Amino acid sequence: PATIIDQLNLTPQTIGKFASQAAGGVLGVVSSAIGVVFQGFTLLLFAFYFAADGPRLRRTLASLLPSKQQELFNDVWTIATDKAGGFVISRLGLAAISAFFSAVFFILIGLDYWLPLALWMGMISQFIPTVGTYLAIALPALIAILSDQPLDAVWVIIFATVYQQIENYYFAPRISARTMDIHPAMAFGSVIIGATLFGPIGALIGIPVAATVIAFVQAYTRRYNLIPELAEAEQ
Repeated sequence: PATIIDQLNLTPQTIGKFASQAAGGVLGVVSSAIGVVFQGFTLLLFAFYFAADGPRLRRTLASLLPSKQQELFNDVWTIATDKAGGFVISRLGLAAISAFFSAVFFILIGLDYWLPLALWMGMISQFIPTVGTYLAIALPALIAILSDQPLDAVWVIIFATVYQQIENYYFAPRISARTMDIHPAMAFGSVIIGATLFGPIGALIGIPVAATVIAFVQAYTRRYNLIPELAEAEQ
């Protein structure tokens, strides 16, 4: 042992340095994950109070505007509320679909605690932006590693990766299009733009913001009849 220690040049100082670096890296990852979780809970708490006291807040803000501007303010408020509600419904729908397929997969591989793990996969992956997917995968993979068949952790990760791609390109755009009346391409693009500009929170609120803007434009822009050539092409 003494020879190995001398060859590796291990001293109490170097060991302490390596330990502090490793601890700093782990603490950095943990603190980032905790920060994202608290941001999500802060957003949910704000949404709860906003919904509970929304009518009085709307009247208070509208009283600061002239009559003509109050009509516009009321329209914007109503559209934003409808689209935000549609967004929550779409998240709940995606969470239910994710939980269902996760439960079926966990049953097939014989993973313990398949029901709570499936519910965890559905809720965490949908309501925590960016890192939610990784947090959702981590717990079932850890349970699989500690089970009698550690190889199941690999299958859990493969399943979660494949399902995430299917959800991103198939389920999410279509459900968002139905609940918020937004084109699937616009829904997908708004998530990318929101994440690029504002990070995880931007990815979470990108779709309802885009749906609100589109609905507002549709309500206050004039439409014209198509010429015969374009009408036939549309059919």
